[in-house]
Amino acid sequence: MFEAYRRLRRAFGPQGWWPGETPFEVMVGAVLTQNTNWGNVERALTRLKARNLLDARRLQACPPNRLAALIRPAGCHNVKARRLGAFLAWLDGRGPADFRGRRTENLRAELLSVKGIGRETADSILLYALNRRVIVVDAYARRVLSRHGWAESDADYDDLRRRIESSLPPSVRVYNEFHALIVRVGKAHCRSRPRCDGCPLAEMRPARRVDRPAGSAV
Repeated sequence: MFEAYRRLRRAFGPQGWWPGETPFEVMVGAVLTQNTNWGNVERALTRLKARNLLDARRLQACPPNRLAALIRPAGCHNVKARRLGAFLAWLDGRGPADFRGRRTENLRAELLSVKGIGRETADSILLYALNRRVIVVDAYARRVLSRHGWAESDADYDDLRRRIESSLPPSVRVYNEFHALIVRVGKAHCRSRPRCDGCPLAEMRPARRVDRPAGSAV
């Protein structure tokens, strides 16, 4: 998969993910982006910024009903307000110094213990907000990897994550760029109906491969 990374980087250049001005904004965005597209999340974040609420203490103090109304553009706003509340309760009182020296697997286990935080969300927080060497496996990654014969579409999340990590240099920067580039090629080419013409990975796809039903990301 390192060759895939090299081809994608040559074609698309550095992506500079995750979109967010602060680690806290990245964390909030990771929770809000569950089951929606980033454009909807941006609208919700803009509403929070306009009210000066992208701060852990101020957001935690925001009444749940008001928070739900503000993040409505992200969809499932009542559910996501509760998930944000649970995450903020976990984060309460913690700062950068509290994360330094902590083992990544221990932090991941703690995040996964928070109600509403699944593996993809936890790994997004670890990689993009806390700069940990963890690959994010999303629907785009599953689609790209399965279509190119690098993994089964129903592979276990953690098995797939470890497989990708073992194939790349152990670098936060590389993991960051690889995930962002996979999303980029997924949106441009590896859609529900593949658009292989001009795809940087077209030559790496097995010949005469028959696609199974694709995932939900578009």
